[in-house]
Amino acid sequence: MRKSIIKIAMLLGLSVIAFSSSADQKAEQKFVAITAIVEHPALDNVRKGVEDELKDNGYIAGENLKLQFKSAQGSSANAAQIAKQFVASKPDVIVGIATPSSQALVATTKTIPIVFTAVTDPVVAKLTPSWEASKTNVTGVSDLLPLETQIDMMLKLKSNAKNIGYVYSPSEVNSTIVLKELQTALEKRGMKIIAAPAQRTSDISTAARSLNGKVDLIYTTTDNNVVSAYEALAKVANESKIPLLASDPDSAERGAIAALGMSYYDLGRQAGKIVIRILNGEKPGDIPPQVGNITQLTISTKAAERQGVTLSDDVLKSAAKIVDK
Repeated sequence: MRKSIIKIAMLLGLSVIAFSSSADQKAEQKFVAITAIVEHPALDNVRKGVEDELKDNGYIAGENLKLQFKSAQGSSANAAQIAKQFVASKPDVIVGIATPSSQALVATTKTIPIVFTAVTDPVVAKLTPSWEASKTNVTGVSDLLPLETQIDMMLKLKSNAKNIGYVYSPSEVNSTIVLKELQTALEKRGMKIIAAPAQRTSDISTAARSLNGKVDLIYTTTDNNVVSAYEALAKVANESKIPLLASDPDSAERGAIAALGMSYYDLGRQAGKIVIRILNGEKPGDIPPQVGNITQLTISTKAAERQGVTLSDDVLKSAAKIVDK
């Protein structure tokens, strides 16, 4: 009888320990929510970079990490709704991929930590008051690129280029910022920009065709509408024999001759490092916004053929990646 009582007591003790251990694990589980304005290769790579950084640092989804993702499908209204849903679920950190999603998050909460990424200028986008530590609930990583190197690449593709076409969405803050800055930078080189606004993805082809006969080259940024319909833009560039240069490396596989820009996967890894710092106890307002630190040049030899450009040995040698598409 005494032995039976001892066995029962031991079993109960083990059950309590197991329950306590399970409760501790559950209590230690972190919750990271991620939202993007739309899904396309560049932004998908950002998300993968964040997730891989978390995983490589011991945050395993389904174990000690709850990970949730929602895409706004290109809609600002959806972005606002997602922001409200995420804030209501009280995650430890919310990651906003691209400016519209990040703006929706910042407008919705002043307490839950927000890490933006794939945002060109967080100050102009009113995500942070400056490039210093904000002392708010917001920090992140910008994909701001030096435009002088972009102009150098334009001239490497077409040495006599004077008129540069720019297809963009006027509702995207990132794109309007680059438009103004690029206009100033080009004027210093005796060049000018000819802008072709496209409010919706369905307007991309029409906007591109409006540049035919007016420009020597078309330059595109990470404008989400443009990137989402890049094949349509490339089709017009091929038909019109207008060289196409992008700042999104993935665009070289979708029709651009060259793409000089951030490695968006590494941008995501960089943002992931900030997320981890916050999960480990740092306050977002004590972490200054950063700029992505890894850029790369991707070249498409097939796109060069289609658009009538002969690539120099210098350009080919400087490419981190050459695709044959």
